[in-house]
Amino acid sequence: MPANNILVTGPPRSGKSTLIEKVAQGISRPATGFFTQELREKGRRVGFSITTLEGKTGVLAHQDIKSRFRVGKYRVRLEDLDQIAVPSMLPSTPDQIVVVDEIGKMECFSRLFKETLIKVLSSANLVIGSVAIKGDRFIQSIKKRDDVSLVSITEKTRDAALQLFFEKLQL
Repeated sequence: MPANNILVTGPPRSGKSTLIEKVAQGISRPATGFFTQELREKGRRVGFSITTLEGKTGVLAHQDIKSRFRVGKYRVRLEDLDQIAVPSMLPSTPDQIVVVDEIGKMECFSRLFKETLIKVLSSANLVIGSVAIKGDRFIQSIKKRDDVSLVSITEKTRDAALQLFFEKLQL
């Protein structure tokens, strides 16, 4: 089975999300999906937001919300993940590219996210996204799929990886 999905992985702060955002901005084909970004207050990271390609926004995690799902000091808001990010992962046409930034521990608290991710990766649609370098069995199984091309980056190799994406996608 040919690799129909391209996922970038690397250590925290290596530029995975930045790379995926630049690729998505350069796509000439229809696309859907979401990005995660840091939420900052007074120069400090306090959480992470979700923004869909259509412009819907929500909070993925924040240090000041209540939730039983936790990663470090951040509490995960599954409602926004399930109601904003997950629907954006569902393509409306067979040629639509799906952007998933990111497949990580916070996102994997959601059963709906995991089920939708498997469905989309198994579809004919191209999926581009980022995946945690470390993770549980689910994350490792995603990285080992036959239909996933995994690109490892560092801060120094991010720009070269961007060129690889553009060449592979013929953008």
